[in-house]
Amino acid sequence: MLLNIVYVLVGIILLIIGADSLVRGSSGLALRLGVSGLVVGLTVVAFGTSTPELVVSLSATLKGNEEIALGNVVGSNIANIALILGLSALISPIRTSALLIRRDIPVMIAISIVLSLFMINGYLGRLEGLFLLTALIGYLIVAVSQSKAERDKEVREQFKQAVPLRPQNPVWLLILVIVGLGLLVLGANLFVQGAVGIARWFSVSDAIIGLTLVAVGTSLPELATSVVASIRQNNDIAVGNVVGSNFLNILCILGLTVTISPSTVQGITVIDMGVLLLTTLLLLPMVRSRFVLNRWEGGLLLIIYIGYMVSLFR
Repeated sequence: MLLNIVYVLVGIILLIIGADSLVRGSSGLALRLGVSGLVVGLTVVAFGTSTPELVVSLSATLKGNEEIALGNVVGSNIANIALILGLSALISPIRTSALLIRRDIPVMIAISIVLSLFMINGYLGRLEGLFLLTALIGYLIVAVSQSKAERDKEVREQFKQAVPLRPQNPVWLLILVIVGLGLLVLGANLFVQGAVGIARWFSVSDAIIGLTLVAVGTSLPELATSVVASIRQNNDIAVGNVVGSNFLNILCILGLTVTISPSTVQGITVIDMGVLLLTTLLLLPMVRSRFVLNRWEGGLLLIIYIGYMVSLFR
């Protein structure tokens, strides 16, 4: 038990350091390459911070623990919106871009609904997995092509305020990104290993482990990255990171895991999917209001998350 607690504490430290390194490196590269902060959040940062979910879900699936793999994806998406954006908005109200409201959040809502429909028959097979992976490729092509055609001056100004204006060696920036990703993966693995060990000690089911401890543990990179970005007023990364990670959790991580190993839907209830859809649907009207996610809205999201956690352990 003591060793598991040490794993959790060390994992948290590595996650915080890794998130800061990743944000600094990716922000600097975005300025040098002329890529918008929103696209960086939706691709580079999101892929990096979603790596723990991918590793954990693949490992759990290959070991026959499908409940952990599916619970990890569903629980992480709930935590990304209700916990991470809720906490980030409490720290500092988050401004959002028109592109997020016009394209990315509606797409996130659509794929969440598609996932719910796929799960109705209690089985996720290779056909569903291939569909999700194909949708991911299509979305990334559209997102990157549109970003090249659009130059958001406001986003650029936000990055100029958050990143030192002196020229930085792109090799050093790349090293920061790589080191950050490495620390995030290592920290998340240590955290999850310790958290799962503690949960097993108390004889908690695989589904509950996936929805709670594993989901929150693998979402810590998103939490650390978005909180750091929120503190630095780097709004596109704070929100784009969460939205992009939710895309990847469903389209990439779940798509890849069920393509490799089709599985039955066990341990995930109607309540779990209902909370996922509720938080996803709530986000759109919240950010549409003056393009800002306010503190009271962040507080509401946190209350929903706390209530959901309490319901799981009743």
